[in-house]
Amino acid sequence: MDSLPISPLRVPLKKDDLHQMLELLRLSWKLQRSAAYQKLVAPELPDSAHFISGNAGVMMGYDFHLTDDGPRLIEINTNAGGAALALHACHGEPVLTPSLERRLKMMFEREWLDFSGGTRPLRTLVILDEKPEQQALFSEMKRFVSWLEVIGIEVHIADPSDLVADDRGVSLAGKMVDMIYNRHCDFYLEDASMAGVRSAYLARSVCLTPNPFVYGHLADKRRLILWGKAGEMAELGLNEAEVQLLQKIIPRSRLLADLDSEQIWTERKKLVLKPVARYGSKGVLLGKGMSRKRFAELDPALTLVQDLVPPSQIADADGNSFKVDLRLYAWRDRSLGIAARVYQGQVTNLRTVGGGFAAVTLV
Repeated sequence: MDSLPISPLRVPLKKDDLHQMLELLRLSWKLQRSAAYQKLVAPELPDSAHFISGNAGVMMGYDFHLTDDGPRLIEINTNAGGAALALHACHGEPVLTPSLERRLKMMFEREWLDFSGGTRPLRTLVILDEKPEQQALFSEMKRFVSWLEVIGIEVHIADPSDLVADDRGVSLAGKMVDMIYNRHCDFYLEDASMAGVRSAYLARSVCLTPNPFVYGHLADKRRLILWGKAGEMAELGLNEAEVQLLQKIIPRSRLLADLDSEQIWTERKKLVLKPVARYGSKGVLLGKGMSRKRFAELDPALTLVQDLVPPSQIADADGNSFKVDLRLYAWRDRSLGIAARVYQGQVTNLRTVGGGFAAVTLV
């Protein structure tokens, strides 16, 4: 793991702020499982996200910025990387402790049980990403291989082109694959490279975790628009405290198609614009640095307009200032841990000297 960034900084977090983050996690899980909520969001989902495979989705990431008035949810990720780095930052070189082994075994085996009904044990798993060897977190993927193999699962890292996949199943080098731990950014399985995986998933021939259903109901950024509507949330049966939590913790989020583009251009310095369903920070545009040409190129139906919540900041011993966001790792409604990401520049990155994943200290 020495090739990947670990920051020596420790980021303070108020216990009350952590409590609000955990409440948001539990509330989002409650919403996802609600039949009324599923019916409400269904018109905005592609076919792949209507399919219910039964399993929840491992290693979710809830990303927050901290303000003086508490945390603000920036986005939810179904392909959240960095858990091994987070563990390293918090506890030193990560090793497979008995506690971690139990947690991994429980999480992945429960995913398989919920998908398969427990007809046989989970045997083979592929960690899937686009050109994984070129990804910044490839070393972390290799760490997961070593951890999961200890608990009796055969694990490989693969690009979609390495797989043979159709509605009969997925195989790698002639061996059938039971489960795909999906780190790929094609969340709805729409790219041609993912067509075979899509066919296998919709035919229940492979367990995909996380999957389009989870993404569509939690991580598609249009959900932030809905969650901010107090009346609709109350109609879904949320109590007053739950509605107020959503109102407080989610920055105002709107779809560009529903707004006056000239007004948004005028107000752009107070806004951040994001693709609703693709590629995370790669498509994030801070309004203050956006050109008129780039603004005109945005698809209004697929662009989220969110009130800008600047990240909090922390300084090292030399006075160098770093931006901070917090990532809460989760499975179902359970927290797996929390870490900070410390960086300089416009968006979170793993290239800042002195930055990277950092430990969190509760205060």
